[in-house]
Amino acid sequence: MNAKELVSKNKDYIVEMRRYFHMHPELSFEEFETSKKIAEELEKMGIAYEIPTEEPKTGVIGVIEGGKPGKTVALRADIDALNVTEENDVEYKSQNEGKMHACGHDSHISMLLGAAKALKEVENELSGKVYLIFQPAEEVGLGAKYMIRQGNWFEETDSIYGSHIWSGLQAGKISVEAGDRMAAADSFKITIKGKSGHGSAPEETVDAVVVGSAVVQNLQQLVARNYSPLDSVTVTVGSFHSGKRFNIIAGEAVMEGTNRYFSREIGERIEDDMRRVIKGVCDAYGADYELDYTYILGPTINDKASSELAENAIRKFADDDTVVKMTKTNGGEDFAFYLAEKPGCFGFVGARNSEIGADYPHHNERFNIDESVLENGAATYAQYAIDFLNSEN
Repeated sequence: MNAKELVSKNKDYIVEMRRYFHMHPELSFEEFETSKKIAEELEKMGIAYEIPTEEPKTGVIGVIEGGKPGKTVALRADIDALNVTEENDVEYKSQNEGKMHACGHDSHISMLLGAAKALKEVENELSGKVYLIFQPAEEVGLGAKYMIRQGNWFEETDSIYGSHIWSGLQAGKISVEAGDRMAAADSFKITIKGKSGHGSAPEETVDAVVVGSAVVQNLQQLVARNYSPLDSVTVTVGSFHSGKRFNIIAGEAVMEGTNRYFSREIGERIEDDMRRVIKGVCDAYGADYELDYTYILGPTINDKASSELAENAIRKFADDDTVVKMTKTNGGEDFAFYLAEKPGCFGFVGARNSEIGADYPHHNERFNIDESVLENGAATYAQYAIDFLNSEN
């Protein structure tokens, strides 16, 4: 079965759906109308579905039962938008003020709906079951765990595939390579507690600005001298707040930031390493500290066999130069929670086309895509499912 031939019948529908969802963006765990529309489309196709029973009851789980028994594959698309005010002058511009599909999740919904149409058409020829996972709240890193808790679809799943429209990759190219793809994303908050006093008498104080500055500098050395230069590790202090007046030495400083890395082993030690550095600095200056550390999501690491399956699937309907290698990215993705427990692949569908202005980065108010790539994106979803279910392994 050639998924591209099946999907091509509905390429206009895929674009139509992308534009509909682009005009009606909803934020994480607020995707009520989005979920309702997805459910309506699945119902039109004759595809059974469930809405999560756990609050806030957003997202949709569709299922296509093959005509013969076999394995189970899951296909995932995220559905939430961002707090961004769109500046594109297009007919399908966001109608929800201050909200925008500035990361491409509208495209993911439409591609998976297009794949669903194709798979439904050949359901009797499939050996096994396809779950269609329309997942909320990816942007806040909570949606994957939420969906895993809904029913038994994840327990049944033998392989999972997801993809992301990618502004950094030229339109017409797709990357599904094995190994590290996206970084783990942790957040932290450091509170330095010193002793405030008059700016003319520093000897009577413990200056939280000075201590905090030393902490920032030493955290950079943590990366440079505690981890291999072959490992990708980033420690970023994104905000630093301290002091209220020019002639008062601050008694408290608060810093917030994020860590990114690809090794699960680094994830097991980086919090303790940070505590050691912060404590050492504070001890040297006579200050105290608090560290609140949050593990938001782990690294996205593609399974080798699943990546090979995806690449072979694409080569069945696309030119030989469609599949390309792409450098891993420090961005995070909660698809990582699926891949931590199940074999699978996360692909990148290039959508950059400078000739039509589709060359702005993700989360930008001018973000847009080359819609011609949606057809191959949908075909990849469908072909992956077909090939996995009909394979002997």
